[in-house]
Amino acid sequence: MLESLFLPQSVAIIGASRTPGKVGHDILANLVKGGFKGTILPVNPAGGTMFDLPVLRSLREFDGEIEQVIVVVPKDRVLEAVKDAMAKKAGAVVLISSGFKETGKAGRRLEEEVAKICKSHGARLLGPNCLGLLNTQNNLNASFAGSMPARGKIAIFSQSGALCTSMLDLAEGRRLGISKLISIGNKADINENDLLSYLADDKQTTVVTGYLENIISGDTFIKTAEEACMKKPVVLLKSGTTAAGQKAAASHTGVLAGTDTAYGAAFKRSGVIRADTFEALFDYATALSMQPLPKGNRVLIITNAGGPGTMAADAVEHCGMRVADLASNTATALRDKLPEGVSIGNPVDVLGDAPPERYREVLRTAQNDDSVDAIIIILTPQVMSNPKETARAIAMEIDGSKPVLASFMGGKDVMPGRLELTAAGLPDYESPERAVGALKVMHEYETWLHRPPRMVTRFRVNRRRVERIITRSRRFNILQLNEVKSKKILQSYGFNVPDGRLVTDAEEAVEQARRTGFPVAMKIVSPDIVHKSDMGGVKLNLTTAQQVRDGFDLMMIRILQQVPSAIIEGIYVEKMVDPGLEVIIGVSRDPQFGPMLMFGLGGIFVEVMKDVTFHLAPITQDEAIHMLKSTRSYNILKGKRGQKGVDIVGIANGLQRISQLTTDFPQIIELDINPFIVGETGTDPVVADGRMTLLSADKRIII
Repeated sequence: MLESLFLPQSVAIIGASRTPGKVGHDILANLVKGGFKGTILPVNPAGGTMFDLPVLRSLREFDGEIEQVIVVVPKDRVLEAVKDAMAKKAGAVVLISSGFKETGKAGRRLEEEVAKICKSHGARLLGPNCLGLLNTQNNLNASFAGSMPARGKIAIFSQSGALCTSMLDLAEGRRLGISKLISIGNKADINENDLLSYLADDKQTTVVTGYLENIISGDTFIKTAEEACMKKPVVLLKSGTTAAGQKAAASHTGVLAGTDTAYGAAFKRSGVIRADTFEALFDYATALSMQPLPKGNRVLIITNAGGPGTMAADAVEHCGMRVADLASNTATALRDKLPEGVSIGNPVDVLGDAPPERYREVLRTAQNDDSVDAIIIILTPQVMSNPKETARAIAMEIDGSKPVLASFMGGKDVMPGRLELTAAGLPDYESPERAVGALKVMHEYETWLHRPPRMVTRFRVNRRRVERIITRSRRFNILQLNEVKSKKILQSYGFNVPDGRLVTDAEEAVEQARRTGFPVAMKIVSPDIVHKSDMGGVKLNLTTAQQVRDGFDLMMIRILQQVPSAIIEGIYVEKMVDPGLEVIIGVSRDPQFGPMLMFGLGGIFVEVMKDVTFHLAPITQDEAIHMLKSTRSYNILKGKRGQKGVDIVGIANGLQRISQLTTDFPQIIELDINPFIVGETGTDPVVADGRMTLLSADKRIII
């Protein structure tokens, strides 16, 4: 519980200052000027008064308990200050001071000691290295940010204090009210999971937004975020998406950032709306806090100019929504009410001379059309336009049955209208594309809320056989499993693996080929050779015994010429796989979020186009099929222009099986089935090649 943090009856500031511009002065000033009605206790060794409040020389002078203590002193005095706070039964400590784990090992040790002291006394710690917090509900501005913002429905938390002040400034510029703002700093105790849990039940908050550089506990985050998103939208901006960004995040917060792909998969699983930019964070939060969610993806566009209407229509289609087809009675009603020349289609072009009433008439009619799920209204400043009165007319007509977003395009001429829209609780954007972007995430969130229940299939498998292979391999420190062992494991989990055997001489190869039946494939097996084809270590479609003998001898000669030091375990001879579509499925284990599944088509699609998709394990069949649909190459799987499609359910089952495998065996840190040969519907996909990497016995990842 965080009541002592957000709803304290008394607050002490250890390190209060009389000097304007110092953090200790600005926090005290914000508390007093913000209108906080509780007890405020400045603490400074000089004593005296500040803002007409008596100043304690030490918190120990206070006779009684204190609910929240803000610490703004140099780091060498922090321990003493925190111990004084614990002596007064503080329920929350806000540690503003810096110089902790972001500075190195010594700072980390000090931070851990402070956190340990607070925990042992049952107190919650915010920070260190933070800006503080504010709560407009009780006029608590326990921060050195600007003045108290207007009350509103959006809560903000941020790992960066500087971004907190930027967010406040941007919110004020957009006339957005704030419910709470929290700077979490180094997250020695209170972190994003605590805040998501608290804000999910906060009656003053309808949308939660945040900026993160890392996540403390991946499993806890997914569970907590999913529970929060079931109650209200959560919009997060995650930095550290590039190698340079991850390095900057580590130096700033003293922690390593997780991979961006894993964060994207975690957000998708838990329902979090991800903002890619600072502007998008507020674009999304504005719409979600002001308008109802759309019941579908059909969008009507109302505009007074053809070009912007076309821009909006393009944006709608590009993001996967639909430009709505108006019902026939709607079109008839609009023709009767609007002047000749108005385009009764979608976009509805009300013409450049449109008065406020014309916008209002179209909006009224569109809101009663069941074939419309959302409405975007565009206004460009013409000589005869009246943005302010048009905004008022729109606001008066809105009935709240479906979301309405506006884009009053321009600068000073449309500003009066934009202010009217904001005052009326209507989101307004500088461009139609940004309005459509906000509407898109609203639709995606609505879809997520009504997703089917997660039912993870458990297949019948041979776990005991897999356990033996993995245990023995790790015992001998064999962490790169070759194709032979990998296929045995995959076969144990129900995959279709061609009949094959590892051989060590040409005659054994011929014997195996005859046993399985021609044609066969031959592949070199060596821990020193990963890309077998590049080294001449693969031969396909061998149809006679002589081809097998010659192929064996030639392969051994060429491999040893190119890689003389390579350890050759033998050559794997297996039945040739029937032709089909080559896809790749695999798993990599993220240190924060665990097994992360990957799917993509083979060849140019993965190597050049990077057309791959990811999802966290465990995965349901619906989620697996959605993975396939989210690729640009899905039409190839489905079949198009006379081409037959492939067994999509078979691929989905393969993803579910490797999901179960890597969930059952966390020792597997990487798995690739490449290629996974998929045929027409009703056929069984085949593992043509595979490899795995294991975690070492001492839990070191060795690649």
